[in-house]
Amino acid sequence: MKLIRTLALLLAAVALLLFVSACGGGSDDVAKGSVAAVDGEDITKAQLDDLLARVKKTYDSNKRPYPKAGSEEYQALQTQAVAFLVQRVEYDHEADRLGLTVSQKEIADRVAKVKQGVFKGNQAAFDKQLKDQGYTAATFRDDVRTQILSEKLSSRVAKDVKVTDADAQKYYTQNKQQYTTPESRLVRHILVKTKPEATKIYDELRAGADFAKLAKEKSLDPGSKNRGGELTIARGQTVAPFEQTAFLLPVKAISRPVKTEFGWHIIQPLAAVKAAKTTPFSKVKPGIRTQLLEQRKQESLANWAQGVKKRFDGKVSYAEGYAPPEVATTPSTTTG
Repeated sequence: MKLIRTLALLLAAVALLLFVSACGGGSDDVAKGSVAAVDGEDITKAQLDDLLARVKKTYDSNKRPYPKAGSEEYQALQTQAVAFLVQRVEYDHEADRLGLTVSQKEIADRVAKVKQGVFKGNQAAFDKQLKDQGYTAATFRDDVRTQILSEKLSSRVAKDVKVTDADAQKYYTQNKQQYTTPESRLVRHILVKTKPEATKIYDELRAGADFAKLAKEKSLDPGSKNRGGELTIARGQTVAPFEQTAFLLPVKAISRPVKTEFGWHIIQPLAAVKAAKTTPFSKVKPGIRTQLLEQRKQESLANWAQGVKKRFDGKVSYAEGYAPPEVATTPSTTTG
């Protein structure tokens, strides 16, 4: 469903920042009706139930069985949901610390963009999908706000990440094989099980038989027989006896039977060998820079997430039964 894909994109933007599972200790009790507290801010059971209800809707729409309450699968799902809610609060606090905010206009504009892009501005269709997926207008706006805030955090954290031409050149030099096309040649062949079969076919071809016709009738190679035995081979991609013969023969020459681990081949080159070719740096530089920039942004975000984890160490508490496994046995994180 269209809205499911849209919401998946919204949450994927948040997930970009969720590199580290929520953890921490803390001595503050969790308020009644809450599942966790982050630096004094409660996460309520109602928030968790609302999130899990929307997850269940997604399971249902994809015709997947939703885990039964009490099962290991359900517990794992609940743990992930709590971790998501905890870390969302953590990043809200980090945004406050960095002076980042999301205005109501920004939220309204993004909602309008989703409505127009997915539903062509049809309010009734939009509302129906919200309802079908367990959303209210308010909870959908909240997820939109989370997406926008995550984008701003990502931009702030990675704003100084750069990739120079020298960086790209170094990568190109170290990974030149990625940009090199090996020697190749258009050939055709007929594969059979035994040498006597191969010799008989060789004699027929020497006497003027049609190569393509014999390949379609007799070859055991499913990848080429229907094309009259034709295939393009690249240096280093076929077994040695086949490659050696295919690259050494003159164009149109017919080989004597060649034995490989697959059987016996009759090989005929159809064109000259195409020389190996390396794409010049100038043509691949933009792509390399984009790739390196994305990698460095991800590294920067991961390092930042580790820093957030440290800043919230000791500031996260969980109600009994809701702590992630790594802190489930820490007495100070639970309440009776």
